[in-house]
Amino acid sequence: MSTYHFIGIKGTGMSALAQILHDEGKTVQGSDIDKEFFTQRALERANIKLLPFAKENITADMVVIQGAAFPDTHEEVVAAKQLGATLYQYNDFLGKLIEGYASIAVTGSHGKTSTTGLLSHVLEGITSVSYLIGDGTGRGVKAANYFALEACEYQRHFLAYKPHFTIINNIDWDHPDYFKTEDDVVDAFQSLVYQTKEIVIANGDDEKVRSLKLTTPVVYFGLGEENNYRATNINRHTAGCTFDVMIDGKLYGSFNVPTFGEHNVRNALAVIAFTQLQGLPIEAVQARMRTYAGVKRRFSEKVIGDQILFDDYAHHPAEIEATINAARQKYPDRQVIAIFQPHTFSRTNAFLQNFAESLSKADATYLCDIFGSAREQTGDLTIQDLGDLIEGSHIIQEQHTEVLKAYKTGVLLFMGAGDIQKFQKAYELTLTAQQ
Repeated sequence: MSTYHFIGIKGTGMSALAQILHDEGKTVQGSDIDKEFFTQRALERANIKLLPFAKENITADMVVIQGAAFPDTHEEVVAAKQLGATLYQYNDFLGKLIEGYASIAVTGSHGKTSTTGLLSHVLEGITSVSYLIGDGTGRGVKAANYFALEACEYQRHFLAYKPHFTIINNIDWDHPDYFKTEDDVVDAFQSLVYQTKEIVIANGDDEKVRSLKLTTPVVYFGLGEENNYRATNINRHTAGCTFDVMIDGKLYGSFNVPTFGEHNVRNALAVIAFTQLQGLPIEAVQARMRTYAGVKRRFSEKVIGDQILFDDYAHHPAEIEATINAARQKYPDRQVIAIFQPHTFSRTNAFLQNFAESLSKADATYLCDIFGSAREQTGDLTIQDLGDLIEGSHIIQEQHTEVLKAYKTGVLLFMGAGDIQKFQKAYELTLTAQQ
C-alpha cells in the first residue's frame, strides 16, 4: 500500500485532506515547518506522522501531495520528481478524489468555511458524508452518499473540481495579488458554474452572483422577495438567529441557529436549500442546526474573567464589519474592541480605505504589523498608513498586549488570517500572570 506524503501538511486544506485519507484507511504522513499551528492538533490525535522538511522524506513508491504554498523548487518536490514518485498538486488530487462521490462545492469570497461546516454538521446527523472544511477539519467515510468541500477561488484552484452541486455565497474582490479586477473574479466563478453537473444554489441578494450566466439549473436564496428560498421574520437575538423559510412564497418551516449576524442567516439558507432539494427530512435538519457549534477560527469565543475574547479569521473589510456586527448582536451592552492584523501587503494596499471604514465601527481599534505571506514578504506601506486613517487607533506589539486590560468588560475581537493568535495568546498570558 502506498504512503501518502503531504508537503505542507499543517495547511488548513492539507490537514483536512490528510485526515480524510487516514479515515479511509490510508497510510498518511507529512512535513512542514517546526512551528505549532492549530491544524496539527487533529493530526496528532490521529497519530499521523509529522516531519520536518527534508528530501529524505520522499521515496519512489509514495503518492506525494504538494501544498499550494510550496513551489516546484522545494527540496521535497524536486526529490519526488527525481525519484519518479506520483506527484499531485493539492487541488488536483482533491478534484480526483471527489469524482467517486456526489460532491457539493461550497464557494464564495466570504463564508465558505462557516457554510461548509454547517452543511457537514447537518448532513452528518442525517446521512453519510465525507467533508473537507477550511478550518483544517476533515472526515472520510468510504462510499459516503455525499462529499462536501470548501472550494477556494484563489488562483482559480476550484477549477480542478467538477462538482455535482455548487453553493455560491457571494462574489467580492479579494486576493488582489492574483485577481486584478472584479470582472476577473466574476469570470473565475463563471467558469466553476459551467463545470457544475447538476444544480447551482446561489445567493440571489448578491448582484455579482446574479450576473452569472447559468446553463446549469439554479435556485436562489436570500432575504429579497425575488429569491426561491427566502428568510423572513428574522429575529437576531443574543443566542443566535431564528427565522422562517419561504420556498417560492410558501412557508416551509422555522429554523433556529446558534450563529450571529445576517450573513449567517444566508449561510443557513444555503444549507436548507440543499437539504430540501435532496428530500432530507426538515425535522432532522432543524434539530441539527440547533446543535451547530461552529468551526475553528470563526467567531471562536473564550471567556476570561469579565472579558470576552474572540478568535476570528476575518481578513477582508466585509468580513471585519460582519464580525463586529455579530459581536454587537451577541453582546449588545459591551464595548467591542478590534485587534486586527492585516494579511498581505497587496490586500492591505488595495483595500486600505475600506479597512479603515470597517474597523472604525468598533469602539476601539488596535493594529498589528502587516503579516507577509510566503509569496509576499514586503510592501510599500506600513501598518501606520492604516492607523492614520482610523481616528484614535493604536499600534499594538506582541510584548505589550496588557493595554487591553483597560477594557474590563470588553469584547475583544482578534482578527486576521496570519498569526494573530499569538497576540491573543500573549494577552491571555498577561491575564494568567495577574491571577
